[in-house]
Amino acid sequence: MAMVSDEARYADPVPGAWRIWTTAWLVTAVFILSNSATPLYVRWQQEMGFSNGTLTLIFAAYIAGLLAALLVAGQLSDRYGRKPVLFPGLAAAVLACMLFGTASTVASLLLARWLSGVAVGVIVSAGMASVVDVGGPARRKTASLAASVAMVLGAGLGPLLSGIFSEWLAQPIVPLFGTQLLILASAFVAAGSLPRMRFSARESEWRLRLPGVPGGNRLHLALGIAVFAPGITSTSFMLSLGPSLLQKLLGASDPLIAGGMTCFMFLMATGVQFLLKRLTIRSQLLMGAASVFLAMLCMVIALYASAVAPLVLAAMLAGAGQGLGQLGGLTLIGLHVPEHRRAEANAVLNIGGYIPAAVLPVCTGYLIDFTGLAAGATVFAAILAAAATAAAGFVRGKDF
Repeated sequence: MAMVSDEARYADPVPGAWRIWTTAWLVTAVFILSNSATPLYVRWQQEMGFSNGTLTLIFAAYIAGLLAALLVAGQLSDRYGRKPVLFPGLAAAVLACMLFGTASTVASLLLARWLSGVAVGVIVSAGMASVVDVGGPARRKTASLAASVAMVLGAGLGPLLSGIFSEWLAQPIVPLFGTQLLILASAFVAAGSLPRMRFSARESEWRLRLPGVPGGNRLHLALGIAVFAPGITSTSFMLSLGPSLLQKLLGASDPLIAGGMTCFMFLMATGVQFLLKRLTIRSQLLMGAASVFLAMLCMVIALYASAVAPLVLAAMLAGAGQGLGQLGGLTLIGLHVPEHRRAEANAVLNIGGYIPAAVLPVCTGYLIDFTGLAAGATVFAAILAAAATAAAGFVRGKDF
Protein backbone atom coordinates (compact mmCIF):
# COMPACT_ATOMS: atom_id res chain seq x y z
CA MET A 1 0.00 0.00 0.00
CA ALA A 2 1.20 3.50 -0.76
CA MET A 3 2.24 5.16 2.45
CA VAL A 4 2.10 8.80 3.44
CA SER A 5 4.12 9.66 6.51
CA ASP A 6 2.44 11.34 9.46
CA GLU A 7 4.30 14.52 8.52
CA ALA A 8 3.22 14.44 4.88
CA ARG A 9 0.93 17.36 4.17
CA TYR A 10 -0.05 19.73 1.44
CA ALA A 11 2.23 22.67 0.82
CA ASP A 12 0.72 24.80 3.59
CA PRO A 13 1.19 22.98 6.94
CA VAL A 14 -1.20 25.35 8.79
CA PRO A 15 -3.80 26.29 6.16
CA GLY A 16 -6.34 29.02 6.60
CA ALA A 17 -10.01 28.15 6.69
CA TRP A 18 -10.33 29.47 3.11
CA ARG A 19 -8.24 26.55 1.79
CA ILE A 20 -10.46 24.02 3.56
CA TRP A 21 -13.68 25.56 2.25
CA THR A 22 -12.46 26.11 -1.32
CA THR A 23 -11.43 22.46 -1.44
CA ALA A 24 -14.85 21.53 -0.03
CA TRP A 25 -16.42 23.27 -3.04
CA LEU A 26 -15.37 20.24 -5.09
CA VAL A 27 -17.74 18.14 -3.02
CA THR A 28 -20.55 20.70 -3.20
CA ALA A 29 -20.33 21.10 -6.99
CA VAL A 30 -20.67 17.39 -7.71
CA PHE A 31 -23.47 16.91 -5.19
CA ILE A 32 -25.41 19.77 -6.77
CA LEU A 33 -25.48 17.65 -9.93
CA SER A 34 -26.29 14.44 -8.06
CA ASN A 35 -29.74 15.61 -6.92
CA SER A 36 -30.68 18.15 -9.59
CA ALA A 37 -32.80 15.56 -11.39
CA THR A 38 -35.01 14.90 -8.32
CA PRO A 39 -37.87 17.35 -9.11
CA LEU A 40 -37.77 16.28 -12.78
CA TYR A 41 -38.49 12.58 -12.18
CA VAL A 42 -42.25 13.09 -12.19
CA ARG A 43 -41.95 15.04 -15.47
CA TRP A 44 -39.84 12.32 -17.09
CA GLN A 45 -42.16 9.65 -15.68
CA GLN A 46 -45.14 11.30 -17.35
CA GLU A 47 -43.32 11.80 -20.64
CA MET A 48 -41.82 8.30 -20.85
CA GLY A 49 -44.56 6.40 -19.00
CA PHE A 50 -42.52 4.31 -16.55
CA SER A 51 -43.65 2.89 -13.19
CA ASN A 52 -42.66 3.71 -9.60
CA GLY A 53 -40.51 0.58 -9.62
CA THR A 54 -38.65 1.85 -12.69
CA LEU A 55 -38.31 5.25 -11.02
CA THR A 56 -36.56 3.77 -8.01
CA LEU A 57 -34.45 1.61 -10.35
CA ILE A 58 -33.24 4.78 -12.08
CA PHE A 59 -32.32 6.16 -8.70
CA ALA A 60 -30.56 2.90 -7.81
CA ALA A 61 -28.43 3.16 -10.98
CA TYR A 62 -26.79 6.10 -9.26
CA ILE A 63 -26.06 3.95 -6.22
CA ALA A 64 -24.63 1.21 -8.45
CA GLY A 65 -22.22 3.66 -10.08
CA LEU A 66 -21.31 5.10 -6.71
CA LEU A 67 -20.55 1.71 -5.19
CA ALA A 68 -18.48 0.70 -8.21
CA ALA A 69 -16.38 3.84 -7.80
CA LEU A 70 -16.07 3.40 -4.03
CA LEU A 71 -14.55 -0.05 -4.49
CA VAL A 72 -11.51 1.44 -6.25
CA ALA A 73 -11.42 5.24 -5.91
CA GLY A 74 -10.32 5.39 -2.28
CA GLN A 75 -7.52 2.89 -2.75
CA LEU A 76 -6.27 4.54 -5.94
CA SER A 77 -6.40 7.95 -4.28
CA ASP A 78 -4.42 6.76 -1.25
CA ARG A 79 -1.94 5.07 -3.60
CA TYR A 80 -1.39 7.66 -6.35
CA GLY A 81 -2.69 10.90 -4.85
CA ARG A 82 -5.95 12.82 -5.03
CA LYS A 83 -5.67 14.63 -8.38
CA PRO A 84 -5.26 11.57 -10.64
CA VAL A 85 -8.55 10.24 -9.25
CA LEU A 86 -10.48 13.51 -8.96
CA PHE A 87 -10.19 14.55 -12.61
CA PRO A 88 -11.70 11.34 -14.08
CA GLY A 89 -14.49 11.62 -11.53
CA LEU A 90 -15.25 15.18 -12.60
CA ALA A 91 -15.19 14.06 -16.25
CA ALA A 92 -17.86 11.44 -15.42
CA ALA A 93 -19.96 14.23 -13.90
CA VAL A 94 -19.69 16.26 -17.12
CA LEU A 95 -20.84 13.29 -19.22
CA ALA A 96 -23.75 12.67 -16.84
CA CYS A 97 -24.75 16.32 -17.10
CA MET A 98 -24.82 16.16 -20.90
CA LEU A 99 -26.91 12.98 -20.86
CA PHE A 100 -29.45 14.46 -18.45
CA GLY A 101 -29.73 17.52 -20.66
CA THR A 102 -30.60 15.42 -23.72
CA ALA A 103 -32.43 12.45 -22.10
CA SER A 104 -35.33 11.00 -24.12
CA THR A 105 -35.33 7.36 -22.96
CA VAL A 106 -35.14 5.39 -19.72
CA ALA A 107 -31.79 4.02 -20.89
CA SER A 108 -30.30 7.49 -21.14
CA LEU A 109 -31.55 8.34 -17.65
CA LEU A 110 -30.08 5.10 -16.29
CA LEU A 111 -26.68 5.87 -17.84
CA ALA A 112 -26.74 9.47 -16.65
CA ARG A 113 -27.58 8.38 -13.13
CA TRP A 114 -24.88 5.71 -13.19
CA LEU A 115 -22.23 8.21 -14.30
CA SER A 116 -23.31 10.73 -11.67
CA GLY A 117 -22.96 7.94 -9.11
CA VAL A 118 -19.41 7.25 -10.31
CA ALA A 119 -18.60 10.95 -9.91
CA VAL A 120 -20.04 11.03 -6.40
CA GLY A 121 -18.14 7.86 -5.46
CA VAL A 122 -14.89 9.58 -6.41
CA ILE A 123 -15.83 12.74 -4.54
CA VAL A 124 -16.88 11.11 -1.26
CA SER A 125 -13.61 9.17 -1.14
CA ALA A 126 -10.84 11.22 -2.79
CA GLY A 127 -12.63 14.59 -2.56
CA MET A 128 -13.53 14.39 1.10
CA ALA A 129 -10.07 13.05 1.91
CA SER A 130 -8.62 16.09 0.15
CA VAL A 131 -10.61 18.39 2.42
CA VAL A 132 -9.29 16.69 5.56
CA ASP A 133 -5.77 16.58 4.07
CA VAL A 134 -5.62 20.34 3.62
CA GLY A 135 -6.88 20.84 7.16
CA GLY A 136 -3.79 19.20 8.63
CA PRO A 137 -3.55 17.91 12.22
CA ALA A 138 -4.58 21.25 13.73
CA ARG A 139 -7.88 21.50 11.87
CA ARG A 140 -9.14 17.94 11.52
CA LYS A 141 -12.49 18.60 13.18
CA THR A 142 -13.06 21.74 11.13
CA ALA A 143 -12.11 19.94 7.93
CA SER A 144 -14.38 16.97 8.76
CA LEU A 145 -17.23 19.42 9.35
CA ALA A 146 -16.48 21.18 6.04
CA ALA A 147 -16.45 17.92 4.10
CA SER A 148 -19.71 16.76 5.64
CA VAL A 149 -21.47 20.11 5.23
CA ALA A 150 -20.27 20.45 1.63
CA MET A 151 -21.94 17.15 0.74
CA VAL A 152 -25.37 17.88 2.21
CA LEU A 153 -25.33 21.52 1.09
CA GLY A 154 -24.73 20.49 -2.51
CA ALA A 155 -27.36 17.76 -2.24
CA GLY A 156 -29.89 20.40 -1.13
CA LEU A 157 -28.96 23.13 -3.62
CA GLY A 158 -29.34 20.77 -6.60
CA PRO A 159 -33.09 20.12 -6.32
CA LEU A 160 -33.76 23.73 -5.33
CA LEU A 161 -32.00 24.94 -8.47
CA SER A 162 -33.95 22.42 -10.52
CA GLY A 163 -37.24 23.50 -8.97
CA ILE A 164 -36.55 27.17 -9.68
CA PHE A 165 -35.71 26.46 -13.34
CA SER A 166 -38.86 24.35 -13.66
CA GLU A 167 -40.96 27.15 -12.18
CA TRP A 168 -39.58 29.88 -14.42
CA LEU A 169 -39.12 28.04 -17.71
CA ALA A 170 -41.47 25.91 -19.80
CA GLN A 171 -38.48 23.87 -21.02
CA PRO A 172 -36.06 23.93 -18.06
CA ILE A 173 -33.90 20.87 -18.71
CA VAL A 174 -31.30 22.22 -21.15
CA PRO A 175 -30.75 25.55 -19.29
CA LEU A 176 -30.56 23.70 -15.97
CA PHE A 177 -27.88 21.27 -17.01
CA GLY A 178 -26.05 23.97 -18.96
CA THR A 179 -25.75 25.82 -15.65
CA GLN A 180 -24.53 22.60 -14.07
CA LEU A 181 -21.72 22.42 -16.63
CA LEU A 182 -20.54 25.87 -15.53
CA ILE A 183 -20.60 24.76 -11.89
CA LEU A 184 -18.54 21.68 -12.78
CA ALA A 185 -16.05 23.88 -14.63
CA SER A 186 -15.41 25.70 -11.35
CA ALA A 187 -14.85 22.31 -9.69
CA PHE A 188 -12.12 21.52 -12.23
CA VAL A 189 -10.45 24.81 -11.27
CA ALA A 190 -10.63 23.93 -7.58
CA ALA A 191 -9.16 20.47 -8.23
CA GLY A 192 -6.38 21.93 -10.34
CA SER A 193 -5.38 24.28 -7.52
CA LEU A 194 -4.68 21.42 -5.09
CA PRO A 195 -0.95 20.96 -4.42
CA ARG A 196 0.53 17.49 -4.84
CA MET A 197 0.82 15.25 -1.82
CA ARG A 198 4.27 14.03 -0.84
CA PHE A 199 4.30 10.25 -0.89
CA SER A 200 6.97 8.08 0.62
CA ALA A 201 8.43 5.10 -1.21
CA ARG A 202 5.82 2.70 -2.56
CA GLU A 203 5.76 -1.01 -2.03
CA SER A 204 6.88 -2.95 -5.08
CA GLU A 205 3.75 -5.12 -5.09
CA TRP A 206 0.27 -3.67 -4.77
CA ARG A 207 -3.16 -4.64 -6.04
CA LEU A 208 -6.75 -3.57 -5.66
CA ARG A 209 -8.79 -5.38 -3.03
CA LEU A 210 -12.04 -4.90 -1.19
CA PRO A 211 -11.80 -1.62 0.76
CA GLY A 212 -11.03 -1.92 4.44
CA VAL A 213 -9.44 -0.18 7.40
CA PRO A 214 -6.84 -1.17 10.00
CA GLY A 215 -8.17 -3.49 12.69
CA GLY A 216 -7.99 -0.81 15.35
CA ASN A 217 -10.32 1.44 13.35
CA ARG A 218 -13.09 -1.06 12.60
CA LEU A 219 -15.17 0.00 15.59
CA HIS A 220 -14.90 3.64 14.49
CA LEU A 221 -16.27 2.74 11.06
CA ALA A 222 -18.99 0.49 12.50
CA LEU A 223 -20.25 3.25 14.78
CA GLY A 224 -20.44 5.72 11.91
CA ILE A 225 -22.13 3.29 9.54
CA ALA A 226 -24.69 2.23 12.17
CA VAL A 227 -26.22 5.73 12.21
CA PHE A 228 -25.22 7.05 8.77
CA ALA A 229 -26.88 4.13 6.96
CA PRO A 230 -30.43 4.67 8.31
CA GLY A 231 -29.98 8.43 7.86
CA ILE A 232 -28.97 8.33 4.21
CA THR A 233 -31.55 5.62 3.49
CA SER A 234 -34.29 7.90 4.78
CA THR A 235 -33.12 10.81 2.62
CA SER A 236 -32.74 8.48 -0.37
CA PHE A 237 -36.38 7.50 0.00
CA MET A 238 -37.39 11.16 0.07
CA LEU A 239 -35.28 11.87 -3.00
CA SER A 240 -36.64 8.99 -5.08
CA LEU A 241 -40.28 8.84 -3.98
CA GLY A 242 -40.85 12.15 -2.17
CA PRO A 243 -42.08 13.93 -5.34
CA SER A 244 -44.47 11.04 -6.02
CA LEU A 245 -45.76 11.25 -2.44
CA LEU A 246 -46.44 14.94 -2.90
CA GLN A 247 -48.16 14.47 -6.24
CA LYS A 248 -50.13 11.26 -5.82
CA LEU A 249 -51.03 11.37 -2.14
CA LEU A 250 -51.06 15.04 -1.26
CA GLY A 251 -52.01 16.58 -4.62
CA ALA A 252 -48.92 18.80 -4.88
CA SER A 253 -47.31 18.49 -8.32
CA ASP A 254 -45.32 21.73 -8.55
CA PRO A 255 -41.59 20.87 -9.12
CA LEU A 256 -40.64 23.87 -6.99
CA ILE A 257 -42.50 22.33 -4.02
CA ALA A 258 -40.71 19.01 -4.46
CA GLY A 259 -37.37 20.77 -4.92
CA GLY A 260 -38.03 23.03 -1.97
CA MET A 261 -38.86 20.11 0.33
CA THR A 262 -35.66 18.32 -0.68
CA CYS A 263 -33.66 21.51 -0.23
CA PHE A 264 -35.08 22.04 3.27
CA MET A 265 -34.16 18.44 4.08
CA PHE A 266 -30.51 19.03 3.24
CA LEU A 267 -30.42 22.54 4.68
CA MET A 268 -31.48 20.90 7.94
CA ALA A 269 -28.66 18.38 7.47
CA THR A 270 -26.29 21.33 7.01
CA GLY A 271 -27.55 23.53 9.82
CA VAL A 272 -27.75 20.79 12.45
CA GLN A 273 -24.07 20.03 11.96
CA PHE A 274 -23.08 23.63 12.68
CA LEU A 275 -25.51 23.82 15.58
CA LEU A 276 -24.36 20.60 17.26
CA LYS A 277 -20.70 20.48 16.21
CA ARG A 278 -19.51 20.99 19.81
CA LEU A 279 -21.34 17.95 21.14
CA THR A 280 -19.48 14.71 21.71
CA ILE A 281 -19.43 12.27 18.82
CA ARG A 282 -21.56 9.87 20.87
CA SER A 283 -24.23 12.55 21.36
CA GLN A 284 -24.20 13.41 17.65
CA LEU A 285 -24.71 9.78 16.69
CA LEU A 286 -27.48 9.20 19.25
CA MET A 287 -29.33 12.32 18.13
CA GLY A 288 -28.93 11.24 14.51
CA ALA A 289 -30.55 7.88 15.25
CA ALA A 290 -33.38 9.56 17.16
CA SER A 291 -34.00 11.93 14.24
CA VAL A 292 -34.41 9.03 11.80
CA PHE A 293 -36.89 7.31 14.13
CA LEU A 294 -38.97 10.49 14.43
CA ALA A 295 -38.77 11.06 10.67
CA MET A 296 -40.34 7.69 10.01
CA LEU A 297 -43.08 8.36 12.56
CA CYS A 298 -43.90 11.69 10.89
CA MET A 299 -43.94 10.09 7.43
CA VAL A 300 -46.52 7.51 8.53
CA ILE A 301 -48.64 10.29 10.03
CA ALA A 302 -48.44 12.20 6.73
CA LEU A 303 -49.48 9.14 4.76
CA TYR A 304 -52.61 8.42 6.77
CA ALA A 305 -53.58 12.05 7.43
CA SER A 306 -52.89 13.11 3.79
CA ALA A 307 -51.14 16.21 5.17
CA VAL A 308 -48.15 18.06 3.74
CA ALA A 309 -46.77 19.43 7.03
CA PRO A 310 -45.86 16.07 8.62
CA LEU A 311 -44.17 14.98 5.37
CA VAL A 312 -42.06 18.15 5.30
CA LEU A 313 -41.18 17.60 8.97
CA ALA A 314 -40.26 13.99 8.15
CA ALA A 315 -37.93 15.22 5.39
CA MET A 316 -36.24 17.69 7.73
CA LEU A 317 -35.76 15.07 10.45
CA ALA A 318 -34.37 12.65 7.86
CA GLY A 319 -31.89 15.34 6.83
CA ALA A 320 -30.87 15.83 10.45
CA GLY A 321 -30.39 12.08 10.83
CA GLN A 322 -28.13 11.86 7.80
CA GLY A 323 -26.20 14.99 8.71
CA LEU A 324 -25.42 13.91 12.26
CA GLY A 325 -24.59 10.32 11.31
CA GLN A 326 -22.34 11.57 8.55
CA LEU A 327 -20.61 14.15 10.74
CA GLY A 328 -19.99 11.61 13.51
CA GLY A 329 -18.64 9.03 11.05
CA LEU A 330 -16.36 11.45 9.21
CA THR A 331 -15.05 12.93 12.46
CA LEU A 332 -14.15 9.46 13.75
CA ILE A 333 -12.28 8.82 10.49
CA GLY A 334 -10.50 12.19 10.59
CA LEU A 335 -9.40 11.75 14.19
CA HIS A 336 -8.42 8.08 14.22
CA VAL A 337 -7.75 6.62 10.75
CA PRO A 338 -4.17 7.06 9.43
CA GLU A 339 -3.80 9.56 6.59
CA HIS A 340 -2.68 6.95 4.06
CA ARG A 341 -5.94 4.98 4.62
CA ARG A 342 -8.29 7.97 4.89
CA ALA A 343 -9.84 7.93 1.41
CA GLU A 344 -10.31 4.17 1.69
CA ALA A 345 -12.02 4.61 5.07
CA ASN A 346 -14.34 7.23 3.55
CA ALA A 347 -15.19 4.67 0.86
CA VAL A 348 -16.03 2.03 3.48
CA LEU A 349 -18.28 4.46 5.38
CA ASN A 350 -20.18 5.32 2.22
CA ILE A 351 -20.44 1.73 1.01
CA GLY A 352 -21.99 0.83 4.35
CA GLY A 353 -24.47 3.68 4.00
CA TYR A 354 -25.36 3.53 0.34
CA ILE A 355 -26.06 -0.21 0.05
CA PRO A 356 -29.21 -0.02 2.20
CA ALA A 357 -29.94 3.39 0.65
CA ALA A 358 -30.15 1.62 -2.72
CA VAL A 359 -31.83 -1.63 -1.76
CA LEU A 360 -34.62 -0.47 0.57
CA PRO A 361 -36.07 2.39 -1.54
CA VAL A 362 -35.99 0.20 -4.69
CA CYS A 363 -37.79 -2.65 -2.91
CA THR A 364 -40.25 -0.13 -1.49
CA GLY A 365 -40.92 1.29 -4.95
CA TYR A 366 -41.91 -2.11 -6.31
CA LEU A 367 -43.87 -2.89 -3.13
CA ILE A 368 -45.83 0.33 -3.64
CA ASP A 369 -46.67 -0.77 -7.20
CA PHE A 370 -48.23 -3.97 -5.80
CA THR A 371 -49.74 -2.87 -2.48
CA GLY A 372 -50.30 0.86 -2.78
CA LEU A 373 -48.47 3.93 -1.57
CA ALA A 374 -49.52 3.93 2.08
CA ALA A 375 -48.85 0.24 2.75
CA GLY A 376 -45.46 0.15 0.99
CA ALA A 377 -44.18 3.32 2.64
CA THR A 378 -45.38 2.14 6.05
CA VAL A 379 -43.37 -1.08 5.74
CA PHE A 380 -40.31 1.00 4.80
CA ALA A 381 -40.83 3.29 7.79
CA ALA A 382 -41.14 0.37 10.19
CA ILE A 383 -37.90 -1.24 8.95
CA LEU A 384 -35.95 2.01 9.15
CA ALA A 385 -37.32 2.91 12.60
CA ALA A 386 -36.16 -0.48 13.85
CA ALA A 387 -32.71 0.05 12.30
CA ALA A 388 -32.39 3.48 13.96
CA THR A 389 -33.36 2.00 17.33
CA ALA A 390 -30.77 -0.76 16.96
CA ALA A 391 -28.13 1.82 15.97
CA ALA A 392 -28.82 3.87 19.10
CA GLY A 393 -28.43 0.78 21.26
CA PHE A 394 -25.15 -0.10 19.54
CA VAL A 395 -23.70 3.39 20.04
CA ARG A 396 -24.75 3.54 23.69
CA GLY A 397 -23.19 0.16 24.41
CA LYS A 398 -19.70 0.90 23.04
CA ASP A 399 -16.79 2.66 24.69
CA PHE A 400 -15.04 5.02 22.25
